Order: sequence, then structure tokens, then C-alpha cells
Amino acid sequence: MDRRLAQGPPGSPAAPSTAPWRDRFPGILVGLGLVALAVAVYSWSAPDRYYNHFVWQALAFLDGRAAIDFPVGPIDGTPGNSFFQDVLPLRGPEGEPTGRGLLPFPPLPAIVLMPFVAIWGIATDQRIVSVALGAVDVGLAWWALGRLAASWRIRLATTLFFAFGTVFWYAAQLGTTWFLAHVVALAPLLVAVGLALGADPRADRRARPPGDPIGDLSQGLRTAVRAPWSLLDRRQVLAGFLFGLACTARMTIAFGAPFFVLVGGGGSWIRRAASAGVGAAIPIGALLAYNVATTGQLVHPAYEYLYQLEAWGWPGLHYNLDWAIEDPRYLPQNLGIMFLAAPVLFPTEIPSALGLGSPLCLATDVRGLFDLGCPIALPQDVGMSVLLTSPAYLLLLPALSRVRRSRLVAGVALAMLAVGLVNAMHFSQGWVQFGYRFSNDLVAFALPAVALGMARRGGVGLTGVVLLAISMAVNFWGVKWGVLLGW
Repeated sequence: MDRRLAQGPPGSPAAPSTAPWRDRFPGILVGLGLVALAVAVYSWSAPDRYYNHFVWQALAFLDGRAAIDFPVGPIDGTPGNSFFQDVLPLRGPEGEPTGRGLLPFPPLPAIVLMPFVAIWGIATDQRIVSVALGAVDVGLAWWALGRLAASWRIRLATTLFFAFGTVFWYAAQLGTTWFLAHVVALAPLLVAVGLALGADPRADRRARPPGDPIGDLSQGLRTAVRAPWSLLDRRQVLAGFLFGLACTARMTIAFGAPFFVLVGGGGSWIRRAASAGVGAAIPIGALLAYNVATTGQLVHPAYEYLYQLEAWGWPGLHYNLDWAIEDPRYLPQNLGIMFLAAPVLFPTEIPSALGLGSPLCLATDVRGLFDLGCPIALPQDVGMSVLLTSPAYLLLLPALSRVRRSRLVAGVALAMLAVGLVNAMHFSQGWVQFGYRFSNDLVAFALPAVALGMARRGGVGLTGVVLLAISMAVNFWGVKWGVLLGW
């Protein structure tokens, strides 16, 4: 019979005589097995796509500059970068082209690629790096979930859900610019979440009755003046630093900060917040300094350039230049994609946000599941509902019933809400894509809640197995169609 909880919090003595053999099996071996499985699956499904902005950025960094060479035609069998759209061309005093351009993307993925680019140059295959790092992320998810007092089956089911039942699979195997950023960001973020969970074994229950938050803040400010170092917990500072590092790959992850206020080392919300804040300020401050040094602005101006470019170039995406890049008026459209967008059933043309669908079979023809000429259903390139692509997310609902009694659940809920809301206000939802790729920004916060939700139900159970199986099947379908459609 599956147990709801493990023997105790991490680090507590286990009872070998009563623990099933699976719980005594070395976790490192299971983790390595999951990494190997992810490498095999991601490599098998990986397509051949060429969008390597970060390789060009790494080349520029190795040359001691931020601006990439742009536009560049084909080089030694590679297509160059003249077809890139996500580049702000730099011009001279008279408006003349300089042969350089700026990428708007935060720099961590390019920094990760620098050792590879130093060896292989422009021929570096960032897809291989994405597959390898994506598999490492799966191992890190297994490790982080081990900081929870959850059973072996729950931990394994949740890790498999992350690896093959969410759009992380699509991102890791594809590895193009926008998806590599998610894969890179999740490595430090998963470690940060794991460190916070491990340092706070009582996070899933209220450690003491709520006190006076204003009084706590007042006392914390007095302590900060008299003995500022006493507010810092080294484990939480490290968790905050890794959280901030993740933000230098995906900036919207920064809105997950409430998790580290409520979960982690320090013993009080004041110490958790101060420690994580100090740690996160280092990489986030470096990112802002990078923006100022390279563009003269805190927010990269290339984002506004891209907004204008996409709004004018693709009216089918329904962007409105009278609205800001982040604007609550985009919420109805983007929440519809996030929760309601469905595949196109029995299509007679390939659906496209560009409004340029290619003709397919007639309604009377025999259709196939993966028949490019006559399919049963096709995903939409603008995105699809999280609940359709990963219905196992529903397993976190039982955990949310404890949102008032568990700091961990409250932290997860606030982080997911904040990150999801900011992403939903963004003008773009990440097309071309399978599913909803921005959900990768919040998956590291969601995984503990999925595990706790299963524990609240007494284990994985038949419902959990069915939802996990559906999630994996749908993502297999989406990955296959992404390859067939050339996304």
C-alpha cells in the first residue's frame, strides 16, 4: 500500500525494517536512471531546427562585446542569421547600418553556451546542449522533490509528469532560442526550490500561530539597523541567489518571489525574505547593470522594437499597439489560450496564426493520427490549454485546500498566480509552440503542490495514473506534430 508521507522530514532517521525496498533504494541511482531516460527520449524526438540566437550572443561575448554580427549570410553550410527577426539592428549617427545588432533576451543561456562556442564556434549545436541540460533538469526535479516528505511512488510520478507530461518535453527536445531559455532557467530554479524545501521541513504546516506581521516587520527593521547580518540565513541566501540566476534566463520568474518569503531557511518570514532578497539581488542587479551598460536603459529597448514588428507584420495575432507590452487588456485573449485553446479537429487546412493555412484532405478522406496530409487533429501554433496538454496539473487541487494552513501551499499558490498573471498580460504568448510554453516559468513551483496533492489523496492512485498517462500521451502527440509541421 502506498504511504501518504515518508518516514519524516529530510535528514530524520528512517525505519529500515518497515520501509519498502523502493524507499531504501539509493535515490541517486533512480535520479541517474531518469536522466538517462530523458536523454534517450529527448534525443529521439529532437528535430532539426536552426534558431541559434544564443550561439551568436556567445560569440559576441567571447569577443568582448554585447552586439552580435548582424545580418550575416550563409557561412560554411550554416544559414547565418540574416533571417532572424528578434534582433534590434544598430545604426550609426547618420542612420547607416553598422553590421551589428542587439538581442533582447537575458544573457544566461548565452553564458552557458560560451564554453561550447569557444570550441565549435558558429557550428555549435545548441539543441544538443538543450537535450543534455533538459535531462539534468529532470534529475534536479527528482532531487528537489526528495526534500518533501512524500512517498517514493509520488516522487517518481511527479518527476515523470514534469519530464514527459508537460511542455518541458517539447522545450528540451527542440532547444531553439526561446525554448532553450526555459531549459536553462529551470536548472538553478529547481535547485533553489529544493534548497528552500530542505531547509524548511515544517513548511507544509503552520509552525506557529500567525503573529503580528506589522510588529514582525518593525522588529525586523530594528534588527536590520542594529545587526543586519543576523537577518541572513546562508541556505536561504543561496536559494535566493539561484532564484535570481534563473531570472537572468527568464525574467518573469522573478514574480515567483513569494515562494521564498514563505518557504526556506531562516525561521521567520522576515529572515526568509531578507536572505532570499539579498541573494537574488546579486544576479538580478547584474542583469539590470548589463541592460544599462549595453543599451542605456533598465528595460531592453529591443522588446518595444519586436512588439512593433510583430504587431504590424502578423495582424492575425491580434496585438494592439495602443496597449503596452505588459497590459491587463491582453488578459482575456491570453487567458483564453492558457486555459481554453483546443486542437483543431478534422481540419481541412493547417491552422496558423498567420492566416496562411495549407490545404489538406477532403472531409471524406480517411484520416490518421500522424498523417500530415489528412490528420484527425492538429495543435494550434498560437498555443493550447494547459489543462488539455497537462491534465495531471489537476492533481495539485487537493493541496490547495490547505492554502491557509500550509506556508508551502500558500507560497506555491502565490508564486504561480503572480508568474501566470504577468505572463498573461504580455502581448505575446510564445508562438510558434505546442501547448503553452510560458507554463515552464511556474512548473518548478507547481511540482511540490502536485506531489502534496497526491499525498492528500493517499497516494498516486488510479486517478493519478490516468491523468499522468493522458498528459504523457498528449505531449507525445504534440512533440510529434511539432516535428511534422516544422515548428
